[in-house]
Amino acid sequence: MAKVVCVLYDDPVGGYPTSYARDDVPQPKIYPDGQTLPTPKAIDFKPGALLGSVSGELGLRKFLESNGHQLVVTSSKDGEDSVLDRELPDAEIVISQPFWPAYMTAERIAKAKKLKLIVTAGIGSDHTDLQAAIENNVTVAEVTYCNSNAVAEHVVMSILALVRNFIPSHDIILQGGWNIADAVSRSYDLEAMQVGTVAAGRIGLRVLRLLKPFGVGLHYLDRHRLPRAVEEELDLTYHDNLESLVKASDVVTLNCPLHPETEHMINEQSLKFFKRGSYLVNTARGKLVDRDALVGALESGQLAGYAGDVWFPQPPAKDHPWRTAPHHALTPHISGTSLSAQTRYAAGVREILESYFDKRPIRNEYLVVQSGKLAGVGAHSYSEGDATGGSEEAARFEKA
Repeated sequence: MAKVVCVLYDDPVGGYPTSYARDDVPQPKIYPDGQTLPTPKAIDFKPGALLGSVSGELGLRKFLESNGHQLVVTSSKDGEDSVLDRELPDAEIVISQPFWPAYMTAERIAKAKKLKLIVTAGIGSDHTDLQAAIENNVTVAEVTYCNSNAVAEHVVMSILALVRNFIPSHDIILQGGWNIADAVSRSYDLEAMQVGTVAAGRIGLRVLRLLKPFGVGLHYLDRHRLPRAVEEELDLTYHDNLESLVKASDVVTLNCPLHPETEHMINEQSLKFFKRGSYLVNTARGKLVDRDALVGALESGQLAGYAGDVWFPQPPAKDHPWRTAPHHALTPHISGTSLSAQTRYAAGVREILESYFDKRPIRNEYLVVQSGKLAGVGAHSYSEGDATGGSEEAARFEKA
């Protein structure tokens, strides 16, 4: 019997849904790079259900308990008295999501003497200390590509919301008004603007492709230059440093990892290179952006707006200054956990668990750490000895 601890976000305030807005959830046939969608032997949930919250249980309870395993599902993950910490000592598997991360620090991994597998229900295992996983022979896996396109759609939505001043305009209606001049006083066309992405992996490249029809100039910064054919197809301009990219861009979107070199890459100094009145979107990691420098740039007008859904820590304190900063379109970390994406990442977790229990190889594209070394996507993204994560939220390029 394996004990599985699953850390998920809380149910809706009004209770777990009894019905949904749609009866079906269209899904792609295949991912853009040719990777297939998750292929578990079976699923015990209806596609489109709320699976990422506590009562949704990722659709795993019937599968696990019918095979003699124990499932503990909780949203309690922070502090020494958390349910996660109480259950860790005899847990064999820990599952969590980037949206409500169970920070698997070196200390927690050392405490979990029976731990064999850490699974991210989604993409981005930055909340796990990968070096500690390597040293303790713990396998780390994630459902690669399951929500990359969902995040890219959120980026495009956020850009349009900022540039067209959508949220303040909607607020006018909610307040009973019809103040057109107030609404349009900060509204512009996206067409003909220059948009730059920091990193052009699965998410960043998808953003570029989605934006191409808007008639914008497209720019990217990445440590790996895209193939010439892709650059020509999308008419991309390549930049080899952040200063060059932001000076050329009216809109900047962050789709890169968090590691020592990128932590607070958007800071008081780098913000000076941005065009006055440009927009910044961040669906990557909260600590890419210096908290107070961002507020200052919004207040001064150096930035015309900021959007995204990543914070540090997650969840943020109620008095976090971003909540009350001017001209923002921030959300909780929702970009990759649409009901459509949940169907895919829940199925992917089931596939990973089936492989683990059947002693079959886990898909290589799902692996981050295995057999005491970086593996799969992790081997393309980290150097051993610098694969830390956990509470420091070190991350990787999602393109690897």
